[in-house]
Amino acid sequence: MISDRLLAEINQQIKYEMFSANLYLAMAAYCAAEDLPGFAHFFKVQAEEEKFHAMKFFDYLNNMGGRVLMYGLDEPNNEYRSVLDAFEQAYKHEQFVTGRIYGLMDIAVEEKEHATISFLKWFIDEQVEEESTFSGLVKRLKRIGDDSNGLYLLDVELAARVFTPPADEQK
Repeated sequence: MISDRLLAEINQQIKYEMFSANLYLAMAAYCAAEDLPGFAHFFKVQAEEEKFHAMKFFDYLNNMGGRVLMYGLDEPNNEYRSVLDAFEQAYKHEQFVTGRIYGLMDIAVEEKEHATISFLKWFIDEQVEEESTFSGLVKRLKRIGDDSNGLYLLDVELAARVFTPPADEQK
């Protein structure tokens, strides 16, 4: 059984992962309204990935004998100045999530909760990928600038994104 402190923080992380999904759906809606279906698709896929993350935490708590608590979510930002603005905000959000995951790991290490340490290593690796993806897209959007052809090509590229849960994690 994990400690009350770790249980409370992981329950909060479920909330943050669900908020992330809502945030990315808001960004998808913005992109769709801007007639950028590939960008909208990218963010919808990202929302699915965030829900998957929330369920990993959900299942972990259940497997550890902890009680999952569901909390209300704050309203995400729905307005963006540009696609670049949306991606810059998404990148900042992923940095925030990374900090949360590191905080969970710090608690697990402090409490010598080895099962949770092992579990959280997957999320640490995942956050490296998340930050790299968003950082890279921000850089590409800055290079594209006002070039509508570049924006179109990136929109087409992002339309091909898929999310497939890791094979060992599918139910």
